[in-house]
Amino acid sequence: MNLEQKVGESLKQAIKEGNKIGIETLRSIRASIIEFHKSGVGRELQPDDELKILQSALKKRREAIELYEKGGRTELAEREKEEMKIIQAFLPEQLGEDEIRSVVKRIVAEINANSIKDLGKVMGKAMQELKGKADGSLVQSIAKELLS
Repeated sequence: MNLEQKVGESLKQAIKEGNKIGIETLRSIRASIIEFHKSGVGRELQPDDELKILQSALKKRREAIELYEKGGRTELAEREKEEMKIIQAFLPEQLGEDEIRSVVKRIVAEINANSIKDLGKVMGKAMQELKGKADGSLVQSIAKELLS
């Protein structure tokens, strides 16, 4: 079952349950999928494309949470957190910080990275390996910590 079908089934369920946040979140994901189809790419939605759509949606929610918390709008931040949980249900299982740290350490050793100048090389290889399993900003902060 691809992402489009999973979202459709989840949307039907959310409508039956009357889950307003779920309905809105799933409709926004569906809108992103429709936008992909209309973009003229000329191919079916691939797993990588699905991952990009979901990660983009998560990033938007993270940024909104940060802004709402800075502005003291905790009720809106909580709503965004609920939406994030719904989106994360469609993503592969996320790795913990310790698991990410061990992968980044291994990559640093593999490519003999020894300064912050090697961050680009480490990040490229790490994100290729951790695609969809880890947040890029967390990977970057761990990599910077290990290289400095």
